[in-house]
Amino acid sequence: MSLIGNVIWIIFGGFAACLGYIWGGLVLCCTIVGIPWGLQCFKIGIATLAPFGKTVRPNGGSIPGLSCLLNLIWLVFAGLWIALIHLVFGLLLCITIIGIPFGLQHFKLMTLSLSPFGYDLM
Repeated sequence: MSLIGNVIWIIFGGFAACLGYIWGGLVLCCTIVGIPWGLQCFKIGIATLAPFGKTVRPNGGSIPGLSCLLNLIWLVFAGLWIALIHLVFGLLLCITIIGIPFGLQHFKLMTLSLSPFGYDLM
């Protein structure tokens, strides 16, 4: 079932969203300071490509204080806007019965986009 959901997701916008995240990651990685955030954009981009069948979990391999600082910077400059976009698309998709599974995937991606440091999509 997750294969069908991922194929439909990719056809109707998942691939374009993935390209947007990858492009943002490439732009951020052009600067030395932006590399950590660029890598998180790559992670979210791959997660956006196929979100069905995966869950957001803490990875436990990071330094909590550093992750908190990097998440705060991410939230101020990009995360809040990305999360709002996922929230709007999630709410719009949840209006119809057919769109509910896709809306729930947007809500999952919204939580990952709010704090990408310290969390993985597995």
